[in-house]
Amino acid sequence: MTALVVLLALGDSMAQCAMCRATVGSNLSEGRGVIGTGLNFGILYLLLTPYLLVGGLFFFWFRASKKELAKKLSLSNRLNQIYSK
Repeated sequence: MTALVVLLALGDSMAQCAMCRATVGSNLSEGRGVIGTGLNFGILYLLLTPYLLVGGLFFFWFRASKKELAKKLSLSNRLNQIYSK
């Protein structure tokens, strides 16, 4: 099902790239480079957002698992101290 959605959306995304390139090309030929800068910033923003979200999730997962490991080691050390006496 997911593959079907990706394949259907692929044509629209390729058309969008050509439209953006045509817009930037026509604006640059007229001497207006501001729109091209804005589009480049928008592309970078859209590119960076998923990586930041995944990185944030990974960071919180790693921090939580590190705390859980510290708790288990602490409990294990306490049990070893009790049984070694």
